Amino acid sequence: MEHLYKNYRISDDKSLFNIETIGAFLARSYWANQRPIEMIEKSIQNSVCYGVYQEDKQVGFARVVTDWATVYYLADVFIDEEHRGHGLGKELVGLIVGQYEGIMGLLGTLDAHGLYEQFGFRRNADRFMNKRP
Repeated sequence: MEHLYKNYRISDDKSLFNIETIGAFLARSYWANQRPIEMIEKSIQNSVCYGVYQEDKQVGFARVVTDWATVYYLADVFIDEEHRGHGLGKELVGLIVGQYEGIMGLLGTLDAHGLYEQFGFRRNADRFMNKRP
């Protein structure tokens, strides 16, 4: 899959991913800053992933874990700070949500509720639980 948006390209071609860029951003995130690069690489291998590029430079990423029938989990969504404010996050999330239409979507966020609510996600702290390693 390849999608053009303004002067950016969104692709699910894993051969284009810059693991150093993805790892560096996740190391600065609140949700994955303790995740070793080996775990990041394994999570990419076992997920459906999307890269956002300006020319050959990776400026965004998202990862989806799914069974393609009942549920998908959207994770590790980021847009590089220098490229925010251009609608890239909305475009990326909209593209992903469109691909999984009719399947229940899950995600976790502390600070981007407004973005995801635009795509039908609702807060539900009463129902879901998690277990961390």
